[in-house]
Order: sequence, then structure tokens, then C-alpha cells
Amino acid sequence: MLEQRIGTWLELQDALFAGSWSEALGRHRSTFVFRGMPQVSNDLSTALNRQGLFVRKEKDLLRAFRKYARGDSPPSVESVWDWLALAQHHGLPTRMLDWTFSPYVALHFLTENPERYDDDGVVWCVDYRQTNQHLPRRLKTLLRREGADVFTGEMLATAASDLPAFDHLAKHPFVLFLEPPSLDARIVNQFALFSVMNGPELCLDSFLEAQAEGVRKLVIPAALKWEVRDKLDQSNITERVLFPGFDGLSRWLRRYYSPRGASKLASAPAARKRKRTTK
Repeated sequence: MLEQRIGTWLELQDALFAGSWSEALGRHRSTFVFRGMPQVSNDLSTALNRQGLFVRKEKDLLRAFRKYARGDSPPSVESVWDWLALAQHHGLPTRMLDWTFSPYVALHFLTENPERYDDDGVVWCVDYRQTNQHLPRRLKTLLRREGADVFTGEMLATAASDLPAFDHLAKHPFVLFLEPPSLDARIVNQFALFSVMNGPELCLDSFLEAQAEGVRKLVIPAALKWEVRDKLDQSNITERVLFPGFDGLSRWLRRYYSPRGASKLASAPAARKRKRTTK
């Protein structure tokens, strides 16, 4: 794994689009996916296994979600993988982790919260063709037969109809990337996909840190965040686009019109409270 600390906006562009040229296609077509987080200390644990909270409840959570959500679920949701994607999309703790094909969408999630602008952030860049090399043979064959590099729920269901079958495809840890059905405009606009590992307790950090190629961890210093955010706004990479509807519109306007010092003012009372409690 390559870790790189970014110094400027132009250096960031070079790092995000590095390796995007495809000699075979004669086009710039990246095989990387991206995940942006506001703090460099954030790990890649899922909501299911973060601090071990829900690892043993995965089956119960998904069963209950399918039972109670069935009347409102889109007709395109059929396989367990589509159900997992729908559940993840709406905040249920699952073994999935959110990624995007768009480096700028990743930068949005790195800079969406001004209260974190005093912290260094991070963008993970993962080449799915490299991680695919660690897939079990059955999944590699499936990708090759479909002429694909990432999975759909329909494809994955032909190899593993449920989570226990998926977990038994290999004894070694592996990760694959799954592109969900277009459940709503949010998934489409965010150019979203999910990572999935073969075990509810597995954490992607350990897997990626052992990869010699195809993984870049870009550290974005706090001093660069405001420039990144302002240039994303000018490029129309905003909550209004990524979260269509009144909620996204309100989130965008609240952040866009907040004065630059608002984050420090908001965090000051909490800082004073922490200081009092430590005396």
C-alpha cells in the first residue's frame, strides 16, 4: 500500500487520476474506486463490525429488514445482495462499505462537514482489478464470463445465494466490489458501489494494508480542505446533486452559507466543556 501526503490541489488531481490511462482502450478509464473520510484516523470498519457491535446479529438484522421492508421495496430488489444494498443504502448496519467510482464524490464526503476542517482527511483509492486477483476461482470465472470487473447482485447470486454460501467460497479473506441496482437518484448521482468481504467480522484495513499494488491512501491536510470544498462547489459536486430532494437542498444551503469560522465557533463550547472535565 502506498501512503501519500498531498500538498496542493494540482498534486491531488494527479494522485486521484494516476494510472487512469488504458493502453488497450486508448482512453483514460480508471479501474480505481474511491472512499473519502473527514479524519485520517477513520478506519475501514463497517457499521456491522465497528467495535464488534452487530457482528453476531447480521442474520437477525437482515431477516427483520426483509420482513418489514418488503411492502415498500422496489420491484428490482430480488437477491440477498440487492436486499443488502438496499439496507446499506438506508442505514442498516451491514458488512458493506460505501465507495464511489468518482474521485470528486469521494472528496465531497471528505469535506461535507466543516466541523472536521481542522483535521487531516483521507481518500482511499483501490484498484478493483488488483483486489480481484485474490477472489476465489469461482468468482474470477464469473467475472471473466460476464466480461466485467465488478459484480451486480444478479451475478453474485449465481455463485452464492446467501451469506453462508458466500463466506464458504474461500478460506482466505477477499473483497469484491458490487454495483447496486439504481434504487434511486442518490445511488445514481453518487456513482455508488459497495465493498463486501467474506465474513462479518473482517475489516478492510488489514486486507488493503497487505496489498503491494493497487492501493493508495491519500492524506489530505486540513489546510487544503477549504480549497477542495470551494472547488467542488464550483464544480457542482454538492449535497443538492448527491442527495436529490429538499433534504439535500437544505444541507447544501446550510453548509454553503455558513461563515468560514462557524465550525470553530460550534466546536468551542464542546472544547471548553472537555477542558473543564479534565481539570
